[in-house]
Amino acid sequence: MKLSARYLLLPWPLAALLLLLLAPVLRLAWEGWSGDSALFGVAQPWRLWQDDYLRWRVLWSFTQAGVTCVAALVLGLPVAWVLARFDFWGRQLVLRLLMLPFVVPTLVAALGVLALWGPRGVLGSWLGINLQDTPWLLLYGNLFFNLCLVVRAGVDALAQVSSQRVAAARTLGATPWRAFWRVEWPAILPWLASSLCLVFLYCFAGFGLALVLGGQRYATVEVEIYTLVAHELKLAEASALALWMLLLTGAVALAYAAIEKRLAAPGRPDCVPRRRPQGLAQWLALAAALAVLVFFCAAPLLAIAWRGAQAGAQVWAQVLDEEVLAALWNTLRFSAMALFAATLLGLAHALAAQQSLVWRAAAFLPFVVSPVTVAFGLLLLYPQWSASLALLLAAYAVLAYPFVAKAVAAGLDGLPTHLAYAARTLGASPWRLFWRVTLPLLSPALRRGMAFAAATALGEFAVTLFLSRPEWTTLTTLIYQRLGRPGLANMELAMVLACVLMALALLAFGLIEWPSREPQAALSRPSQPSASITQGASAHDLRHA
Repeated sequence: MKLSARYLLLPWPLAALLLLLLAPVLRLAWEGWSGDSALFGVAQPWRLWQDDYLRWRVLWSFTQAGVTCVAALVLGLPVAWVLARFDFWGRQLVLRLLMLPFVVPTLVAALGVLALWGPRGVLGSWLGINLQDTPWLLLYGNLFFNLCLVVRAGVDALAQVSSQRVAAARTLGATPWRAFWRVEWPAILPWLASSLCLVFLYCFAGFGLALVLGGQRYATVEVEIYTLVAHELKLAEASALALWMLLLTGAVALAYAAIEKRLAAPGRPDCVPRRRPQGLAQWLALAAALAVLVFFCAAPLLAIAWRGAQAGAQVWAQVLDEEVLAALWNTLRFSAMALFAATLLGLAHALAAQQSLVWRAAAFLPFVVSPVTVAFGLLLLYPQWSASLALLLAAYAVLAYPFVAKAVAAGLDGLPTHLAYAARTLGASPWRLFWRVTLPLLSPALRRGMAFAAATALGEFAVTLFLSRPEWTTLTTLIYQRLGRPGLANMELAMVLACVLMALALLAFGLIEWPSREPQAALSRPSQPSASITQGASAHDLRHA
């Protein structure tokens, strides 16, 4: 595609970023830092750190993100080493299933943690442990989403280690442990550092998990921003708090970019070959690694399925109620429209960014700004459109399209140039070249990006809470409403709805991405975290919503 054609595509994603991301952030800046009447006005920029309550929220957000990073590294690195060095039946399936935490909506993951460790949880009731109103629920939920990211980064990093260097170290008398620290560890450090920066961002800016699992004491700053806006109407305080969080997350994002640029390691063709486990110790190590993945990454999903199976037919019959069917219909149509818009924006962004490193980096902006900040900024900037379906879907699309943009950009980097030259030599126009050559070759990457974008849209929660109208209730907001009502019946219905939402997300992901013949996931490299920046978060969960 000619350069001029790429410039024709540039205005669309540029307008989306300016109008739906940067302008809301500037509006937050104006609200939070202008006027002496604001709590954190220009005359008192450090008032936030003088408030004991808000200072605790910020420090706790830092603490839980840091603890999650340490725990993810301690648990994930041995698991990654086992998966990278041992060859066993089902290994490829295990690597593919590592994507599931990034597909599951944040609210479903939170309910899975409650189903496992809550007052009536599967393990909580069996072991006689109640983790309600403790920080362990949130930390466990953070590990559910982020442990797989560290494991996948470690597996891919260990695949880049030179087998010749390891063999030379062993020949010179180094023990396996010393060979790891002197040869393997320096090689995988850039990958792990990048993934841990992303883990910190996801946990620090997380909303859905902290809202459900944190309680009143252990909720994060993102939850506090939502509380200030939705329940206390303190817009100036919420704006200032959101700006501080944006500055802090931006600093971590810059550190992530600096680590990648300084420590990026080239791929090596002489990777260490995998071998079947030999002896009892290696088989026990493999069993322990799989047990860690099951305990932290699969157990919450299995607990939801178990609680859903335990719910009687009377509870499942409520899925056919008018309220639930309306929420299901809203979820499906909103996600489909947002996916369509996100696909177009992502394609335009990736094609326009081929000749610009800065513009390619701009695709990370929706990952840096949390969904709560985006939604709050849109609410302040466009109050007349706050109840508009167009604004809601636009917010969905701008949070989801970076998954498509990053996947397609990575696919474009790997396209063979001789095919394009051959097509142009035979007289193909730029658009015919795109439709007949480029797009078919990009289809696996495009499907992969669309799969994560679809999962993000299906599980979107923070934006819906801020911008939705009562008649636009989705499955996520309906689940949250049921959780806020007392009684076992509401909890059981919330678990059933979580099963439905989880099935929808997995079905959408499977239908779009599974036909891909490429075995690697979209998050196969932390240097290209197209699937990891959620939740959000979310989605993230980065979807990290």
